[in-house]
Amino acid sequence: MANVQPHRLYAKGRVTGHTRGKRNSKEHTSLIEIEGAKTTKDVQFYLGKRVAYVYRAQRAVDGSKIRVIWGRITRPHGTSGVARAKFASNLPPKAFGAQVRIVRKFLT
Repeated sequence: MANVQPHRLYAKGRVTGHTRGKRNSKEHTSLIEIEGAKTTKDVQFYLGKRVAYVYRAQRAVDGSKIRVIWGRITRPHGTSGVARAKFASNLPPKAFGAQVRIVRKFLT
């Protein structure tokens, strides 16, 4: 029990932007690059998993400045391990490049 390492209960990901065409951006769907996922087959494992965008706000609510926007992985995007996700409220553009947490489904 000397070298017990703590285990992370989530996978890391990055917000790479919104889905978009040449001119128009569709803010209701965000693109998430999942760490360790390199193919569409790898992304299949994460379908339906919850995504948390955790950020720090200026004003405290109930004594905490930490806020979370929850979303869900909906489908792969392309063939290189990127996934599409829909969030409860659309992610702001300041979230581009930010880290997100991909957690397993809740048991409710």
